[in-house]
Amino acid sequence: MRNGDIIHGLMRGLSVIECFDEDHARMSITDVAERTGLERATARRCLLTLVHLGYATYDGKFFQLTPRVLNLGHSYLAATPLPRLIQPFLEELSRATGESTSAAVLEGTDILYVARASTRRVMSINLGAGARLPAYCTSMGRTLLAALPPEEAQAILERSDIVAYTARTKADKATITTELAVIAAQGFAVIDQELELGLCSIAVPLHNAVGQVVAAINIGAHVARAPTSRMIAHFLPLMRKVQAEVRPLLR
Repeated sequence: MRNGDIIHGLMRGLSVIECFDEDHARMSITDVAERTGLERATARRCLLTLVHLGYATYDGKFFQLTPRVLNLGHSYLAATPLPRLIQPFLEELSRATGESTSAAVLEGTDILYVARASTRRVMSINLGAGARLPAYCTSMGRTLLAALPPEEAQAILERSDIVAYTARTKADKATITTELAVIAAQGFAVIDQELELGLCSIAVPLHNAVGQVVAAINIGAHVARAPTSRMIAHFLPLMRKVQAEVRPLLR
């Protein structure tokens, strides 16, 4: 792609939208400039444009995104059949296991949740379609990374901000790389309290009709109810069944 084909103003505007999150819901022009690396005048123009279009509000000091921003995500969900297709399978899997199930795709260094069937809250943060988590320390993330050519997975790890969320987190690239090789060979990933103490999860990739990995699904549960050994013994066969049923439906 040629640099002349890139609309840099659009890139800057999107970076401003993306810099808002749970911990930065209301920000000043200075805050946004610092988080995006943009010049203050550029950040100001982007923010005022978002206000003009109805994507943000401004109280004279702080800017805040409006629900209209959800239209951007809705456009993806409406144009992509995966969330609608996988939702009934997640709900059935959740009923069969009594645990929460999710589907996600790889987006940069994160996983992006595209569907979820929740029976109970298993994490301290609230997950749903549009939520993001680091790929390197999540079961769906490692499943998706393991499906990539090794050099692509390494490039993503190099760009990742790798930190230890718990004492169990595999937080160095060499260990994660070894883990990805194991996942690629066995076809599933398990996470034992690496993202949050008490949380275990298991994930498998979803292939389309021609064998490409297009997403991953997982089951998450508290370790007291479902340690990883139980997940592998009891949940994995059910997930394999979903894999097989979904594959011919994905194009």
